[in-house]
Amino acid sequence: MMFAEQVFKKLGFSEVWYFIMNYLSGVFKGYHMVMIRMLGEYLLLMFTTFKRPDKGPVFRRQLMTEFIGLGVDSFGIVAIISVFTGAIVAIQTAYNIDSPLIPLSMVGFTTRQMVILEFSPTIISLILAGKVGSRIASEIGTMRVTEQIDALRVMGVNPANYLILPKITAAMLFNPVLITFSIVLGIFGGWGACVVTDLVTSTDFIQGLRGWFEPFTVTYAMIKTLVFAFIISSVSGFLGYNVQGGSIEVGRASTKAVVYSSILIIFFDLILTQLLLI
Repeated sequence: MMFAEQVFKKLGFSEVWYFIMNYLSGVFKGYHMVMIRMLGEYLLLMFTTFKRPDKGPVFRRQLMTEFIGLGVDSFGIVAIISVFTGAIVAIQTAYNIDSPLIPLSMVGFTTRQMVILEFSPTIISLILAGKVGSRIASEIGTMRVTEQIDALRVMGVNPANYLILPKITAAMLFNPVLITFSIVLGIFGGWGACVVTDLVTSTDFIQGLRGWFEPFTVTYAMIKTLVFAFIISSVSGFLGYNVQGGSIEVGRASTKAVVYSSILIIFFDLILTQLLLI
């Protein structure tokens, strides 16, 4: 207990957070062994996954396929959500500025900060956890129940390396592109909403958009994006790889992949914010 408390203090957490986590550990006491076993299996699978691919051309071909399936196919949903959410953030910010002492340029500043710091890296990652995570878990889970993974092992192929590593690599390489695309569209959506509704002039919005900019905010967003991409792809791959049963279990694994990935994204969002911003 004392060691855990010291770790929490070094991370910058208050004693309140320590007692909250201590209370939750008591509530979930019966699940400790299950969680430890799952963590051990996850680490062993990742150790097997991150080995040098047997055949480079095969890995590159799989990587290109995953770029399309996990990245390119997600542009549509990312674009729609980013534009409309950016517009909502700008309109709500303008609506809540009641004091004449607050310049309207703060609408552009607030929209930029919310989109870069939290909305694009975190909310879009949660959306991708639902779209991409379920796809990974169901695809690998189906291969497990149809014994295709066993066939790969009989052929002398490392199934984890062949199936999971290209997905993790593709997610970590392509998700920053999606998040950058989301940031641009979110800010553009906020600007368009202000101009169309005439709540804020284009000049005021752009003035706030360009003011008080810190480049580290973009770095922070990209760090979170890489961590979240790894969580989504590795956790979903782990749950799909360890499916036991039939098609019903594949559906359950797909649901668990979305739930577990979303919980871990929120948890690590808090951890990274504590470490990088405070």
